[in-house]
Amino acid sequence: MVHPSDGKAWKCFNSVHPHFSAKSRNVRLGLCIDGFNPFGSFTAPYSCWPVILTVYNLPPGMCMRPKFMFLSTVIPGPRSSGRNIDVCLRPLIDELAQLWSSGALTYDISRKQNFLMRAALMLTIIDFPAYGMLSGWSTHEKLACPYYMENNKAFTLANGGKASFFYYQCRFLPLNHRYRKNIKDFFVGRVEKDVASLRLSGEELHDVV
Repeated sequence: MVHPSDGKAWKCFNSVHPHFSAKSRNVRLGLCIDGFNPFGSFTAPYSCWPVILTVYNLPPGMCMRPKFMFLSTVIPGPRSSGRNIDVCLRPLIDELAQLWSSGALTYDISRKQNFLMRAALMLTIIDFPAYGMLSGWSTHEKLACPYYMENNKAFTLANGGKASFFYYQCRFLPLNHRYRKNIKDFFVGRVEKDVASLRLSGEELHDVV
């Protein structure tokens, strides 16, 4: 895969929304967000969160060029916004919702005419902590996994007191895999016989949220 248009999500979106995909001038967007300390030092605590929109209607070599990336929002502050970041993102979310539902009158310079452009937010590029801030799902403790939630084998470390998912990966291995029978390095004194739980669909995850 060299471009998101080659992926299953893009093709599935086209089949679900044929009227949107039939018009080549409709825009597919990606949202990128991450926080950093602009001073580069922990002695001066400060947080800056740029929110960048990328256009995926362009060829692979142009998608991630700086001149085609839109810095839509900058969220500064003495500390991270946490879950309150949705307050700062509200204007952007409203505009994206408007672009999806009713569109915006746009000028096509190649054809010298106005047209109604719609836009769809296809994907987000974020790390796991930012995922928790944007989605509202806590990415800490034993329910950190947003797909399997309580159906995991997380446990609390005796010394550190933090949640660990060290034993969790063995459930995804084939039933005859040698690591399932490794009673020394994984489950001490026990063979892993459980299989992975069914992954929730997008509709089921939406109902949970």
